[in-house]
Amino acid sequence: MVLKIGIIGCGVIGARRGKIINSSTDAEVTAVADIDMSKAKSLGEQLKCEYFDDWNKVISRDDIDAVVVSTTNNHLAKISYEAAVRKKHVFCEKPLGRNVEEVRMAVEEASRQKIVFKTGFTLRFHPGIQKIKSLIDDNTIGKILFIRCRYGITGRPDYEKEWRAIPEISGGGELIDQGIHVLDLFRWFLGDFSHICGSIGTLFWDMKVEDNAFAVLATNSNQIASMHVSWTQWNNIFSFEIFGDEGYVIMEGLGGAYGPEKVILGKKSSPDKWPPEEEIMVFDHPEISWEKEWNEFVLSIKNTREPSGSGVDGLEALKLVFKIYDFCKK
Repeated sequence: MVLKIGIIGCGVIGARRGKIINSSTDAEVTAVADIDMSKAKSLGEQLKCEYFDDWNKVISRDDIDAVVVSTTNNHLAKISYEAAVRKKHVFCEKPLGRNVEEVRMAVEEASRQKIVFKTGFTLRFHPGIQKIKSLIDDNTIGKILFIRCRYGITGRPDYEKEWRAIPEISGGGELIDQGIHVLDLFRWFLGDFSHICGSIGTLFWDMKVEDNAFAVLATNSNQIASMHVSWTQWNNIFSFEIFGDEGYVIMEGLGGAYGPEKVILGKKSSPDKWPPEEEIMVFDHPEISWEKEWNEFVLSIKNTREPSGSGVDGLEALKLVFKIYDFCKK
């Protein structure tokens, strides 16, 4: 069966998702919508499908099996909720919404309707991250002691004038933007956290949301995860490190402007030999994480199972975002 897909939000992300969908063999875009009719028309013509300026005209169609929701944050939760009410499977970009309450409603409705709800957590599907996950699952470096991550972008001229800088639209700044990706990875590797602290700051941009966020999280067994996410990195960075009691694994880069993905594995060859010898793995083939994530969504629908990076995963990561925000208000 070929799944019929609707795309709501025809900007850069929606267009990229649409191209991937139409290049697959098990799904095709049937209709797109955007409040900006020029964007809807442009994408509709590219994908050779119908286009609208009203998203209800997409989710109300009987021939639509699933929707991709790729709008600004203020519309994500409402559209996802209404799509779930109509029993459409949902692929929604992170952070799923502006606050926990509106996102919880959408995720719970998806559960009631027994439809697949996936969060756009593309980092999970990068080859380097998946290699790290397999190493951890195989107990290659033993028990995890701590995780450390730095993730940042350069920013660009007039960044403070974009929608991400408007809290009523975005729900927050860099923490809810890139930070939620990191928090999802922390949960994926360590599970739930019982202790959380952090600090946020608007250090450079003239905006009402944070452009830098720092956080330290700990599990009940005192496994610690720390992160710094930044809109003032000036030179894109992604650095993800996991240290265990028998070695470590480090990933640098995400491809593109972040540099090639490189995974470094260091493992003790004997208890008294330190530092360990390192194995370096470079993943320099074309970007495949978006295709792999889309395949995960389709397989979840076909096999009636929860996807990796589910709606629940998105909700739990967003809860961590707002626990950090709440801590910073104290």
